[in-house]
Amino acid sequence: MEQKKLGLPSVIATGVGLIVATSCLLSIGQGAASIGTTFIITMVIACAFNILTALSICELNALMPNISGGMAQYTIACFGPFVAIVLTVGGYLTCQVIMGSSETAMFGNTLSSVFTGIPVSGTVYSIVLIVILTIFNLFGVDMFAKVQNVVAYGLIGSLAILGILGTFQLGTGEVVQQEAVLSSNPSDMFSLLGLAFFLFIGAEFVVPVSTQVKNARRNVPLGMVLSLLVILAMQIFLTIGFSHYTPWEELGESTVPHILYGRLLLGGLGTAWMTVISLLAVVSTINTAIFSMSQICCGMAKLNLLPSVFMRKNSHGTPYVGLLMVSALIILINATGLSTSDQLTFLILTGCIFWITSYIVMHLDVLVLRKRLPKAPRTFKIPFGPLIPIIGILGNAYMIYHIDPDWAVRQRIYTIFLVTLALLSVYAVVWIKCVMKRPLFRPYQIKEIMAMETDLYQVHHNPKAAKKLGIDAVPTVQAVRADVNTGTRPEV
Repeated sequence: MEQKKLGLPSVIATGVGLIVATSCLLSIGQGAASIGTTFIITMVIACAFNILTALSICELNALMPNISGGMAQYTIACFGPFVAIVLTVGGYLTCQVIMGSSETAMFGNTLSSVFTGIPVSGTVYSIVLIVILTIFNLFGVDMFAKVQNVVAYGLIGSLAILGILGTFQLGTGEVVQQEAVLSSNPSDMFSLLGLAFFLFIGAEFVVPVSTQVKNARRNVPLGMVLSLLVILAMQIFLTIGFSHYTPWEELGESTVPHILYGRLLLGGLGTAWMTVISLLAVVSTINTAIFSMSQICCGMAKLNLLPSVFMRKNSHGTPYVGLLMVSALIILINATGLSTSDQLTFLILTGCIFWITSYIVMHLDVLVLRKRLPKAPRTFKIPFGPLIPIIGILGNAYMIYHIDPDWAVRQRIYTIFLVTLALLSVYAVVWIKCVMKRPLFRPYQIKEIMAMETDLYQVHHNPKAAKKLGIDAVPTVQAVRADVNTGTRPEV
């Protein structure tokens, strides 16, 4: 049996890794510049809703442990393959490509603003970094964990220190005399919930790597919640620090607000430090995104929701097809050139719509499976009955409606979202009818889904694909049937 290699520190690092990004630093700057330090209240509310989602995901993972496709497997057990394909491809694959593109663009912008004497565009910096991280991740979970632990803890520690220095006015720069609170109007605070939501999304990317986690029953839920709380504390310090050292108007206009803050806080040292933080943030985010997405694509392929080629693994056990595809798409979008604050913020909010929708479906998954399987064993269960998932659904729906204060911007975001859903729906119908040959909305049984994770199932049900993938075990039909009936994961 493969030894599990990720402990609680690695779980927290994975959760922190995707959430804390340079594009998040842009979002903090945009939100704080709009209403001042009362943006902290907005962040606390957004974090609370994301913790509710994390709890729902933990219950789903407790009911269906050791699966690699995450949301796809949960949703196919509740609503069938059509919803699973549309929301997983839209909510994760599409969203990660969008978010990864904005993240690397921010990184390129940062280096371009610091190294002004070097005639290299931000796009080149971004593409080179993606290529390097892709190569690292091809070496498997060991390399992923080593990179992630160093980068994530260096990142969160550095941001916390800079935030604390600003909060307690310990910087070498001049303290700005300005109003800390620009607006205490509740409608202004709630109108920025969509932007604040982005600051906390991604903790569930712990789930695709949960098969590699030691004591997953304890470490997966604990790591997800702790990562969100640690990030909230760090962002509160940063927001207060902004109020002390960064003029609100300059903060709102900057495409690299973290660099601006670092320079005004500590001069040249702060600029250099924030540049290093930018590198750590993009490495952390892209490292988590491409590795976890490769696991999700592999899990979806096991369910036949994606072509079987996504199950291909290299000698290090990495599902490299999904990894290379995600990296290539991020590079392709980056090559178009993303440079202005407005473009990046719009891109971020568009990706958020897909992600928030997927969170709503996860809460619905919890409610459906509780109704359908009330006595099924769960190592973790959310308290207070259906109350928490329902609150989570309502809160996420509210954030979709208030994704941006400007109604015209909202309309553009909604239009892109609906068009993308329509295209994904066409793909889903064609794939399910022509390849899967299954009903669109008939749920799978959980025992079948868990059996589909095994090599035995793939050998029996898809022998040609299994042969191409190098799965050469030849189990008996009785063994496969036993696997399907029990939902266990026997060794090959």
